[in-house]
Amino acid sequence: MIEQIIFIVISLFTLMMGWVVVSNNNLFHAALALMASFLGVAGLYVMLDAGFLAMAQLLVYIGAISILIIFAIMLTRRMMRTDESPFNSQPGLAGLTAVSVFAVIGFILWQMRQFWPVEPMEGVSLAFKTPVPDSMILDSVAAMGRAFVSPDAFVLPFEIASVLLLAALIGSIWVAWPKTEDEA
Repeated sequence: MIEQIIFIVISLFTLMMGWVVVSNNNLFHAALALMASFLGVAGLYVMLDAGFLAMAQLLVYIGAISILIIFAIMLTRRMMRTDESPFNSQPGLAGLTAVSVFAVIGFILWQMRQFWPVEPMEGVSLAFKTPVPDSMILDSVAAMGRAFVSPDAFVLPFEIASVLLLAALIGSIWVAWPKTEDEA
């Protein structure tokens, strides 16, 4: 039961952040929501006991691609104009929010101290997930690697995705290339 509630909460969070990505007019806020939606997808991978995919999601999408997108947004010429103030216009609200979040986290940790270290009571199992057979987990990464390069599995979609990413990279370079006045 608790696993279903956690799944629903993570799924709703991921869907809401996806909605914010496509509906937000502020590009920077949309990129932050994209990072949050990637985090929700990683949470779903954790719930599926796909630890490798969850870590790949965190490292590749949140750690690399999202940060690259945010840097690209921040370093564009529109954001680098000198008429914009480099300082936050609401330092009091930001400070109050930071102190409030710190206080809530501290309160939760203080209340949880009686439960650490976690020791199961007699007859009570702390596991709320369906057990996954070890044979399924042990060889999963190697099987996924073989599936990516096998002609009978995913080699064609894998190569098509790489060509598509290369075309997007070339297109983004062409769009971002500075134009001279003669070309414009």
